[in-house]
Amino acid sequence: MTRLNVVHVVCTDAFAGVERYVRNSALWLSASGCRVTVVGGAEAALRPVLEDAGVAWLPGATPAQALRSLRGVRHADVINTHMTAADAVGAVAGGLLRAPVVSTRHFAAARGSSAAARVLGGGIRRRVAAQLAISDYVAGRIDGRSTTVRSGVQNAAAVTAPRERTVLVAQRLEPEKQTRLALEAWARLRAGAGDSGRDAWRLVIAGDGSQRGQLEQLARELGIAGEVDFLGHRSDMDELYRTAGALLATTPIEAFGLAVLEAMSHGLPVVAAAAGGHLETVGGVAGAALFAPGDADAAAGQLARLIGDPRERVRYGDALRERQRELFTAERQTEGTLRLFWAVVGSR
Repeated sequence: MTRLNVVHVVCTDAFAGVERYVRNSALWLSASGCRVTVVGGAEAALRPVLEDAGVAWLPGATPAQALRSLRGVRHADVINTHMTAADAVGAVAGGLLRAPVVSTRHFAAARGSSAAARVLGGGIRRRVAAQLAISDYVAGRIDGRSTTVRSGVQNAAAVTAPRERTVLVAQRLEPEKQTRLALEAWARLRAGAGDSGRDAWRLVIAGDGSQRGQLEQLARELGIAGEVDFLGHRSDMDELYRTAGALLATTPIEAFGLAVLEAMSHGLPVVAAAAGGHLETVGGVAGAALFAPGDADAAAGQLARLIGDPRERVRYGDALRERQRELFTAERQTEGTLRLFWAVVGSR
């Protein structure tokens, strides 16, 4: 079969969830035999890793820069765009390169956050050959038809060493992530600790963002600053997943939740808001530790249940790992993506 030439476009200079998805997809498509180019994203985080794997990287922090880079691309079978700015670039570049555009939808909302962007979105829809939704939750809330290809992760090795008595929160410290709820739940958990052994546990927050100072102040106000560790941005997340005792995921509108999926791969018990993509990942396991979004008392109750039951932590973590290996692997994501790409190419 002829190898596909795939060009990913993401008009940012960042490295967060969407850019990680682009990196992973590019690496996995390349390993499957595609020729892959990535335009945009943080150069320091992307270029060395991609080029080591034979994937080209070109600058594309802005639409104008991305278009300049795309003019140097000789051939593309598919242009895969990520987020509205890249969709707009793809609408133009698709005509220049005579290639169909597949828009990957990462957020559970109509395209564009302003009236002007929504008007632009209408024009984009007419130029996009297909849309790929990263979850059923996203597919049900975006504009236009889409094909769901759930995100995957690489399978992690089984954890054999004893886990630490830590509850990990791994997310950007921005309002929509509701990290505040993690602190409130921890305060409630500690208030009822008694002699249960909960006092030996710590809350560990990995991630950074605009709310870090406010969250540190809230920890002091709640009287838990001495048992909460703010780690900032970490590049060793696999190690944290291997050593933590549980993961707490508070976001009520998570499109899918890559951190949750990575935790599942490591067999880490997950306590998550019962909403969004969490219902497709954690929610498919018997005895899932879910709580009503925004309910700190319920979150504390689920944490207390797991902290107090070591055997349940092991059982639950094993069940989550099995679900990840069954449904959310790199291979399944790549196969689904390629099916959609070939269908689009074959329809032209």
